[in-house]
Parts: sequence; C-alpha cells; structure tokens
Amino acid sequence: MAIQPTDLDFSDIKSRLKEYLRQQSEFSDYDFETSGLSNILDVLAYNTHINGLIANFALNESFLNTAQLRSSVVSHANILGYIPRSKTAARGAVNLSVTVSSPSRPFTISLPPYTKFSAEIDDVTYVFQTWEQYTATDDGGGTYTFVNSSGSENIEIIEGTIRTKTFLVGEVSEEQVYVIPDDTIDTSTIKVNVYQSATSDEFDTYTSLTSTIRIDSTSKIYQVKEAPNGFYEIIFGDGSVLGQSPVAGNKIVITYISTSARAANGASIFSAQNDVDVDGTDYTLNTSTVTAAAGGNDKETIASIKKNASIAFASQQRMITAEDYRAQILANYSSYVRDVAAWGGQDNVPPVYGRVYVGLKFVDGLTASQQQSVKDSIVTNLTNNLAIMSIDTVFSDPETLYLELNTFFDFDPNLTNITAAAAEVTVQNTINNYFANNLNTFDAVFRRSKLLTVVDNTSPAILDSRMNVRAQLRITPVIGSLTNYYVAFPMEIADPDDVNYVVESSRFTYRDQACVIRNTLKTNTLHIENLASGSIILDNIGSYDAATGVLQLISFNPESIVGEQLKLSVLPANQATVRPLRNYIINIDTTTSYSRATIDYQNTKASI
Repeated sequence: MAIQPTDLDFSDIKSRLKEYLRQQSEFSDYDFETSGLSNILDVLAYNTHINGLIANFALNESFLNTAQLRSSVVSHANILGYIPRSKTAARGAVNLSVTVSSPSRPFTISLPPYTKFSAEIDDVTYVFQTWEQYTATDDGGGTYTFVNSSGSENIEIIEGTIRTKTFLVGEVSEEQVYVIPDDTIDTSTIKVNVYQSATSDEFDTYTSLTSTIRIDSTSKIYQVKEAPNGFYEIIFGDGSVLGQSPVAGNKIVITYISTSARAANGASIFSAQNDVDVDGTDYTLNTSTVTAAAGGNDKETIASIKKNASIAFASQQRMITAEDYRAQILANYSSYVRDVAAWGGQDNVPPVYGRVYVGLKFVDGLTASQQQSVKDSIVTNLTNNLAIMSIDTVFSDPETLYLELNTFFDFDPNLTNITAAAAEVTVQNTINNYFANNLNTFDAVFRRSKLLTVVDNTSPAILDSRMNVRAQLRITPVIGSLTNYYVAFPMEIADPDDVNYVVESSRFTYRDQACVIRNTLKTNTLHIENLASGSIILDNIGSYDAATGVLQLISFNPESIVGEQLKLSVLPANQATVRPLRNYIINIDTTTSYSRATIDYQNTKASI
C-alpha cells in the first residue's frame, strides 16, 4: 500500500488511495472524481485520518514529556511519586495583644484557632484567620501578647474560608473513595480526624505522608492526590504495611481552607473580626502587621509538573546530591520559590568542604523577613530530616550578571510601513522580552545566535543583524574608606589588547573629577581615568585574571558614584555564549543596551 504510516492529512490519504487503485488494471482508466467510488474513498480516508489522529494523541498522552492533558500529566507524576501542588493560600504575620483592665485578671489567656481578620485589596475584602491556638501571659500591667509554640510574637494568619467534608466509611467489600469536590482547596492545610462512629466524640488524628519519616502498620497517615477531574482525593493506608485504614462505621472529618490563592497577595492592613473573651468579658484584639500577605498561588501548571516530577523522582525523598536539594525545595516551596540553584562546597569559589550552598530566587512580593522565614523552614523541615547530618546548608543569595547588548541591523524601509526609529524600539523591546521569557533564572544560558534569530524574525524589513556583548557585575563601594573588592565573573574574560578596553566602569567622582575605571591597553592592570580628558589619575588600583574571571580593586575609595551601585563591565572571552555558574542569574541592563538601524535602499546604505 502506498500510504505512509506518518501521513495523517485527509487529502493526502485519499490521493494515495487513488494512486494505489490506478495501479490496478481494472481501474487504469477509471474516473474517480465523478464516480460513486469517490464517496467510498472519502469514507476510507476519513476513517484512516481519524484513527491516525487518535493513535497519535493516545501515544503522546502515554509519556510525561509529550502529554498535553492535565489528567495525563498528573497521572504520570503520581507514578513517579510526585504530587502536584494545589492552590496555596496567602499568609501574613501579625502581632496580637489584649489589654485587660480587670484587677482579677487571669495569668494566661488563649486565642482560639480560626480567629478571623479582614483585609482589603482593590476594594475586595479577604478573610484571614489563625490556624492554631495561641497563648498570652500577663506582663504585670494587664497587657497580654500572644506567642506561638516557639515563643515568637509573630502569629501567622492564613487567607481563606474554613470548610469541612465528612465521609462515613462503608463496608470493607465496597471500594472506598474520598474525593473533596472543591478545586479551591489548599491541600497543605488539610486536617484529617477519624471518629469511631457517626456519634462518637473520640477521634484519631491522621498526619500527611509527606511529613512522616517512618511508616509501619500502626501509622495513622493519609495521602493527597489530584483526581482526573481536578479535585483532590484522600487515600489512607492498606491496614498493614502502609499504615492503618479507617474501618466500616468510622466517620472521617476533613477540615481545610478554601482560598482565593494569589488574589490575596499584598494584603497588609488586618482588622480583627473577633473579640477575646476573658472571664466572660469581651476585649478588643489589638493587631499590628509584621509582614504583608504573600505566598498565594494557583495550581501548579502542566509545564511545572513536567519539570519538577522527574527531578523529584530522582531525589527519592533524600537530600544527598546538590540536585536533591533543588528537587525537594521546588517540590515543597514552589509557592514561595521560583527557582533554585544548589552546588556542593567543593564547587564553590573558594572551596568550602562540608557544605551545600543553595541559591533561592523568590517570587515577587516577598519581604526580607518572609524570605528568611522560608529559609528557616527549609532547614527545619527538609535538611534536618532528609540531609546528611555532617553537611551544613548555607544560603547564597542570587547574583545577577547583567549583559550590555549593542545591536545593529540593516533595515529596508520598502518592506514595511514603520520608520527606522520605530524599528529600533521594536527590536529593543523584543530583546528585553526575550530576557524576561527565556533568561533571568538559574542555569539559563545566553546564546547570541538564538537572540539574533529572534531579532531577524521581528520584521521582514530587518535584513541581517549583529550584536556586541559585554558582561556586568555591580558593587556598592564604601564611600570615604579604602576598601578592597573581589568581583568574580562566571566566565572567562577576554585577554587585553592594544585597541579595546576589556574592563570599564560606570562614572564616579574621584579627587573632584568625573572618572571611570579601565584596564591599561595591552595589560590586565586597572587604572582610574579622567572621563573627559582620558588622562590617568591613578595608574594601578587592581587587576583582572582573564582565565578565572576574577577582578580585584585594591584600596578603592571613590568620593561618590552615579546611582546606587558602581557597574563593572568586562568583555567576555566568548561573546557568543555566556553560561552562568552556581547562583548567577543573567539579565539585561536596559540602561546601557541599545539597538541601531542602518537604512538599506537597494544596497545603498546610509547610517542614521
């Protein structure tokens, strides 16, 4: 048969069927277009086309990398032991206190769980509430300040509405399925209590599998999995090896928070909706904000599930390699952390053995205290339980490597209705968007050829393009003090030559003169140069090592700088590819990058 197995187009299938029949002697002179046989060929071609599409779709859904349906991706992730993240509630922190005027006041008072607070964002009111019971002690003057279990006055409040779902366990012979029909659930807030009967007040509290270290036949645990319809299913043990399972007649009560997810991020003014009862008298609950609400997020996307499921599977719930750290942090803190970089101490500069370094790129909007809280939680909940005891975890904040891009392109105005100036703006916006969408994360590699391809495809009027690339790091000099600076670029720097300055800085003031730092031509020695006259004011203030990418400033003491930081720009040894290391993130310096067009009128060029 002449039909190829990869041919799925209807017209191609019908055409090949005709060609096949024409090769048969009985149809050699047959008119297929005006005969009834044409209708039969339509049916055959249509059936073959549909079957081919179904087979193709089914095959794609059979693999994690090619699956398109969320249910298929979630199913593959579950097989790998990865549970996709549900919606997560925004969380804030407040200080809470009560002033009691009664002379017969108690020594301690309690704040019950689910105490409500309200906050507004864009005229929309969101409800926050406590999730635990907190206590406060009289300070001797009638003021009670509530503290959490660790003694901190920072009380966490969570956005959302408390909801409860109840199940009655049927006969053992029946298949027990416990699905919560609510896609606004934050699964991290689930609490599961199993009562002996529908009328019993006694219950056992079950804990999440993800927070359990050891499991045996007596363990009271549950798992949460996303069902094919997008809701979440609660799964219990098998009654033997994987922990206890509720039995017939038990009542299961599941409490959770239904959240507005990212919509509540940024709430910062919280008003208590409940008073505090002290010996039958209601007192106002005083509230002051410690941190604004953050961490609210929507369900994990299909792309994120595909990315995280495989690396989480490789870590196998232990933190031994640097990639294990990255996998576990992304799996458990993706509401707060956008990307993670991890490397062993032996790969650090300088090497420090016995450590694992972790760089976290947080989602936008988190305050410094919230970021520190996430770091503390990672150490407490992950590294202390899953990592090797002798290895210390050290957090290293992301280091941004800025690129300065000078782009030049030939422009033919006859092929478009926009001006060359407008094309320059369009090209620069395209470059900026490319960085926002493809870079600005850990391990994202800049390749000049890929970016120039995007530039060339911006418009038919762009005939060709080229780009000069410089790399830039920034320091904050100490004004009025002789200080040494050690700046490590994550790539090799170009060797000095007699034409171009390999190292250049932004402008600063030194000895009442506008100056810049440059390398002396033909050498790697750095000097301070008068920006206007080009004369050297100080001939040796440091040097750079081309092979290691390290630049050193010795006893540098500027009188002032332009902007908040001093920019140190170098020429990479390889402008075509810039590959970040460790905790470096590549971004673009939009203030020093520009695009320039050269008008091309039928091979007659005039620079503008």
